[in-house]
Amino acid sequence: MIIFGIIAIFILAIVALLAITATRRTTQGRLSRETRSRDAAAHASSSSTELEATATAEGRARSEESQGAAAAGVPALRGETGVTTWTPADEEELGVSRRQFLNRANLSVIGIGTLPVFGVSLIAFLYPGKAGGFGAPINIGKISDIIDFITNNKQPFYAAQARTYVQLYPTDDNILQNAGSAYEGPDNVAAMGLDQGLVALFQTCPHLGCRVPWCASSQWFECPCHGSKYNKVGEKKDGPAPRGMDRFAIDTAGGNLTVLTGTRYQGPPIGTDTTGQKPEGPACV
Repeated sequence: MIIFGIIAIFILAIVALLAITATRRTTQGRLSRETRSRDAAAHASSSSTELEATATAEGRARSEESQGAAAAGVPALRGETGVTTWTPADEEELGVSRRQFLNRANLSVIGIGTLPVFGVSLIAFLYPGKAGGFGAPINIGKISDIIDFITNNKQPFYAAQARTYVQLYPTDDNILQNAGSAYEGPDNVAAMGLDQGLVALFQTCPHLGCRVPWCASSQWFECPCHGSKYNKVGEKKDGPAPRGMDRFAIDTAGGNLTVLTGTRYQGPPIGTDTTGQKPEGPACV
């Protein structure tokens, strides 16, 4: 990918050089606007009588010289009133017009200033950065500390950096068997850490994406947007949500809880009730 970015930078530089060359060719050999203005002013200052007299005398002289030169078979020499041969104007003698100068300056600024910045940003975009943040594995702390917090406060542990609620999950064999049916097999149950007594719930409601807060009185998750409700382990109990709360895979190596936010499982289907938990008080929504 980096090679493609470098090739793109070279192509843009070539296009800029071709544009500059085309501008020079279109303006080569043209008199500048200031020169044409001075010529027009000089001609306008002469009186019509002087112009007519001069034109008549010069015309007769050029006619005679042209006839003599034609008879001799040689071109007339440069003189005060003679016919001269055309020679192309020297570009240095003509100078650079204001329009030509501005065009070249603009293209130079674009080529020198924009292309390197664009190239560096393109390479930085293509070059892979260090993994981290949401979408990558996130270590949210020691498992023992998280379990103590949940038990002592009777609420889930919230990890803002992982956008996750961590809740305790019953490890009874019957409950785990029901979870295997709801989550399409024991492998998914193990990946989500249910067999270790934990579940990492994504904070977003599957209905329209609102963040679902915890209701301390009912001991359920209750969405304030449209009233969807979920039990402690994120199984849907009420409202318009199409399924339970989504959950992440976890890793418990080394006694630390790491939430794999790049691996998300859809919440259980409507009607799933592996724990049998009922609301423990009035609803918040």
